[in-house]
Amino acid sequence: MTTPEARTRAVRLGPRSLAALCLVSAVGVAGFGWPLFADPTSQVAAHAQDAPWLFAGLLVLLVAVVTATISESGLGPKAVAMLGVLAATGAALRPIGAGTAGIEPMFFLMVLSGRVLGPGFGFVLGSVTMFSSALLTGGVGPWLPFQMLAMGWFTMGAGLLPGPDRMRGRGELALLAAYGFCAAFAYGTVMNLAGWPFMGALASNVAFDPHADVTANLARFLAYCVATSLGWDLGRAVVTVVLTLTLGAPLLKALRRATRRAAFETPVTFEPR
Repeated sequence: MTTPEARTRAVRLGPRSLAALCLVSAVGVAGFGWPLFADPTSQVAAHAQDAPWLFAGLLVLLVAVVTATISESGLGPKAVAMLGVLAATGAALRPIGAGTAGIEPMFFLMVLSGRVLGPGFGFVLGSVTMFSSALLTGGVGPWLPFQMLAMGWFTMGAGLLPGPDRMRGRGELALLAAYGFCAAFAYGTVMNLAGWPFMGALASNVAFDPHADVTANLARFLAYCVATSLGWDLGRAVVTVVLTLTLGAPLLKALRRATRRAAFETPVTFEPR
């Protein structure tokens, strides 16, 4: 028998949604990883300064396509309302601790939301939350599409964790905390990859070298991550773990209760009087 909690995913990834999500993810991988994939003699490296605008435009369009496709496959008015509430909450949480290394409580909310509401809803929620927070904080720029995509992946990953309908209690919290810890570092790493190729003016041994091979640039990139963002990423990971373990149980319960009451999969009908 299917329990009510097993029917709490607001967005199902149908064939079109999955294809669009794979497409935008493939473009995102190219946008993030082109410095490691491009041949040193290719024209991509020669036009490195134009890359952020090119990929930003493509990612904005493709994220819009993914959002529209997922909406077409079942994102009804109740799910839109839930999306708006969670995105607004995440956007409000992001400025807390701004300027203080790693104090970013938004990440733990994204982990729990993706866990309860599934990967499709998680991807849309992560992207919309990052876009909303950028509008709120004035953080709009060519880096925004990369942030939206990375946060979409981050939140979607929580929805792909095993045992969403059976695992509960301390085991689930430990799983989510472990995921949040690792994903916080992954988010910081991919965002470093988005900006690292354009730090050539530093003229240091950690900057991207368009004439070096993949192995040399990978070593430079790892050194760049350690030198510039390791402390911030560690703080983000620790805060995510602490908040998940301390506040995760009641918030998961509240999200599941709200989702069951919303009955996302039940269509809204109006009876004649």
